[in-house]
Amino acid sequence: MTTCPFNPAEDGAQMAFDGRMSYGDYLRIDQILDAQAMLTPAHDEMLFIIQHQTSELWMRLALHELDAARRKIAADTPHEAFKMLARIARIFEQLNSAWDVLRTMTPSDYSTFRAGLGQSSGFQSWQYRLIEYAVGNRNLAMLKPHAHRPDLTARLEAELARPSLYDEALRHLARHGLPVPEAVLTRDLRAPWVHDAGVLAAWEIVYRDPQKHWAAYELAEKLVDFEDYFRRWRFNHLTTVERVIGFKRGTGGTSGVAYLRRMLDIQLFPELWALRTTL
Repeated sequence: MTTCPFNPAEDGAQMAFDGRMSYGDYLRIDQILDAQAMLTPAHDEMLFIIQHQTSELWMRLALHELDAARRKIAADTPHEAFKMLARIARIFEQLNSAWDVLRTMTPSDYSTFRAGLGQSSGFQSWQYRLIEYAVGNRNLAMLKPHAHRPDLTARLEAELARPSLYDEALRHLARHGLPVPEAVLTRDLRAPWVHDAGVLAAWEIVYRDPQKHWAAYELAEKLVDFEDYFRRWRFNHLTTVERVIGFKRGTGGTSGVAYLRRMLDIQLFPELWALRTTL
């Protein structure tokens, strides 16, 4: 039996967009799809560009959520931040899945366009740097790759002057009577985080009686959930790089795999991981 093709207009769908906003207009699809400027004739360069451009879009959303979550925690409404923190973790789950697509590129494929990248490298991503600064990994040496852009340097410096996500969480604990050391609350915000026994003790109080400190307990688990996905992202980055270029130096001059292995050792919220042992 044959049937006539379904006409969406008969169901009320809008079909005419002369002078009206369409899907493509709203999302600026033309501008997005014009942004893949390949520099070589290599087939796999398109994959490489789209992988990194979509990652930057997800990072933009992560920064949007991080900004809002910190404001909610600072206002002592952490329950309103929980959905945002959960969303950030899911964003990094998406970023993790993207490595699976990139890993379909073989060393031979990559070699066909790698020279065209010049000195560009993922570690130069200013959005990724903002995420690290926002959550507490404040390595001032990483300002240098952005020194040629005063606008980006200003954004990164503004982030360094602001309490990180972890700083805001600890300030929230202190305002609710938990013994976070004063030295931690008044610390130099630009300085890298250093494991603190007093902070560990404060979190232990929360975990030994989660019913009494439920909001702080749930906040802590949301932080751990995010870092779990974040660390997986770093690990997948490492294994993808090793699979594609082995132990060659990165295009940006780093030691490549060796550099990424060092990044695996960095913990964003070390006391929340340490208490798993001390409880």
